[in-house]
Amino acid sequence: MLSDCHMHTQFSPDSEADPEAMIESAIAKNLDAVCFTDHEDKDYASEGNKWTFDVDQYFDRMKDLQEKYRLKIPVRIGVEIGLQPHLGEYYRDYVRQKPFDFVIGSVHVVKSMDPYYKEFYEGRSDADAYEETFAETYENIRRVEDFDVLGHLDYVTRYGMHKEEEYSYRRFADIIDEILRYLIGHGKGIELNTAGLKYGLPYAHPHKDVLRRYRELGGEIITVGADAHKPEHVAYDFHKVPEILKSCGFRYYTEFVQRKAVFKNL
Repeated sequence: MLSDCHMHTQFSPDSEADPEAMIESAIAKNLDAVCFTDHEDKDYASEGNKWTFDVDQYFDRMKDLQEKYRLKIPVRIGVEIGLQPHLGEYYRDYVRQKPFDFVIGSVHVVKSMDPYYKEFYEGRSDADAYEETFAETYENIRRVEDFDVLGHLDYVTRYGMHKEEEYSYRRFADIIDEILRYLIGHGKGIELNTAGLKYGLPYAHPHKDVLRRYRELGGEIITVGADAHKPEHVAYDFHKVPEILKSCGFRYYTEFVQRKAVFKNL
């Protein structure tokens, strides 16, 4: 059994899921624990503060659910913050205002545009778009300190015009290694995010070659999440996770409780 440490609910603008329905789905799938990580994506592209939520309401709701389900499954309270270079001070203050269990730092915006949109790829190759995104990711993690793991490192490859055709670890090894070394050197981890498989890629995020390289460089902290926005997507393809991690040199995965890493055997 595993814990799903990346999921979204109606507190995120791209989900209508009832948190309780997500928990019930996790229980039905025999998960060890869940951690909600709704979007706090300040200054998201051109949509202002649409991608933020009322943190007091969020904690009130999640605390109620923790109590209701305390004998059935641990319910943890996290957040997925949208990294941008100018938001270091904002997120430093944000994550300290409440007792979050877990903070994912993810890149959803590159030079004021989300790679989700096809306009991001117009007039250039996918490879150039991927290179720019990885470079921006490296800048982000150096400028924003207050997160525990980097989310879906190669998220951008979901949406390229040709998806994985212009992507491999080897092609972007220099900048990916810079990202991984920085994370490891600063006590931060990465996640195995199975949404890549859900979006039709032949790999979860990040690619197995990146996971293997992270482990080779000494990386140890790795959480697991499905990035679910619907109850049916909780623990998506988790049956594949142990083999993926073991083939890359891992014998454990990581959960976070009160911002502290807890290692679990596979």
